[in-house]
Amino acid sequence: MLLTDVLLVLTGFFAGAASGVLGVGGGLIFVPALTLGAGLGQTTAQGTSLAAIVPTSLVGALTADREGNVLRSGLVLMAILGAVGAVAGAVLALVLPTAVLTRVFGAFLIVSAWRLWRR
Repeated sequence: MLLTDVLLVLTGFFAGAASGVLGVGGGLIFVPALTLGAGLGQTTAQGTSLAAIVPTSLVGALTADREGNVLRSGLVLMAILGAVGAVAGAVLALVLPTAVLTRVFGAFLIVSAWRLWRR
């Protein structure tokens, strides 16, 4: 395995652990790792991150549900609207210039870090 492959595998493990422990999306870890560590472009890193988050989210959600930590009352509506929003966001990410997308994602990281710090 190449060093990059090993780093990506470790990033996947770390992102999964952080998602489970901190409740943060794996994209907070995947996207910077893929852009800075693997040299991918912002759009490719975000798309790859979204695909990688699917199994991570499913396992985390099933584990949380098994422990009784899922509010089921609005789950279906939230999932449907989340899927619609994901399609809209992916289309927007494809039409935005890369520089704008990168800055928006950077601002998102800063706001996320600030909110986590305040907790």
